Amino acid sequence: MNPILPGATVGVLGSGQLGRMLALSARAMGYRIHTLSPQSDTPTGQVADREVVAAYDDLEAVREFARRVDVVTFEFENVAADATAVAAEEGPVRPAGEILHITQNRRREKAFLARHGFPLPPYREVTSAAELDTALAEIGTPAVLKTAGFGYDGKGQVKLAAGDDPEAAWRGLATDEAVLEAFVDFVGELSVVVARAVDGSIVDYGPVANDHVRHILDLSLAPAPVPPPVASEARAIAHGVAEQLDLVGVLCVELFRTSDDRLLVNELAPRPHNSGHWTIEGCTTSQFEQQLRAACGLALGEVHIPRPVAMVNLLGDLWQHGEPNWDVLLAEPGVKLQLYGKAEARVGRKMGHLTVVDDEAARAKERAIAARELLRRSP
Repeated sequence: MNPILPGATVGVLGSGQLGRMLALSARAMGYRIHTLSPQSDTPTGQVADREVVAAYDDLEAVREFARRVDVVTFEFENVAADATAVAAEEGPVRPAGEILHITQNRRREKAFLARHGFPLPPYREVTSAAELDTALAEIGTPAVLKTAGFGYDGKGQVKLAAGDDPEAAWRGLATDEAVLEAFVDFVGELSVVVARAVDGSIVDYGPVANDHVRHILDLSLAPAPVPPPVASEARAIAHGVAEQLDLVGVLCVELFRTSDDRLLVNELAPRPHNSGHWTIEGCTTSQFEQQLRAACGLALGEVHIPRPVAMVNLLGDLWQHGEPNWDVLLAEPGVKLQLYGKAEARVGRKMGHLTVVDDEAARAKERAIAARELLRRSP
């Protein structure tokens, strides 16, 4: 199959910050970008050549969108699977819609991982309050009940301890499809971003250590400070998942690390990931350029990380007392700022991120956290 070369048009289903950073990488390499989502003046739309406003289940709009581009990719899991199927009738969709179908639903995702022998926390599928009672009896507490679809950043899940009312928890989720997972008393959360090309070649960025606050990613540190055998196993799991999915594109595999250095797969994301944003400044080829290369059938870029990198998220909380102190921040040497172009800052909403590269990982982390603090205005 011939590669899709610079000058061609890449279509992106979804229009958030991931699409924005993909679009910026694509335009730097001479590609045009079209984006489709239900909103206008979006983070991706602001830097795209064409912004189409349509629902993901408007299949005729999706078909027309796909006809006007050379390849379709996505930056958002909750695109209707039917939309990717329609787009595939008009041209290549990478990653394939079948991968989206698996990973946008926790029941399907966990069943896929279990079927292929990847390590998981104990879990049960749940479709009613009665099934939840049975699952709790089998798994025990503490446990975490999660909706099967449309959950992210801690939304759509609830932790159950001994003595909690499972029926109330079930009603509170307002779903008819969920999974119950045994609670993992982990010592760290890792992620591995991999890219896989049309020819099956794979590159990865190594394991990244992630800290979360209120279930939202707060800080990522690369490379993760873990023993070499743990790093090797994390990479092997991520490569294995990409191969079993027959991925063409970028995939993030999120992992729990236990106190005895076992790794358990938490979630999959078949697209660039928040924990890989540091690759823009910290690596020879960013995760966004890799997504473009894979989608267009090109060779993957070199993955070389010269120095440790820390990335911190900027949430809407920073705007609570007015516009953050951008001038103070930008006077700091070596601090790189990415803002996503979102019109409204809300508590918990990802508005941008900061990246710091340093010779020492601990110092990169300290500098990134300190730089973010400079943005805060006093009440």
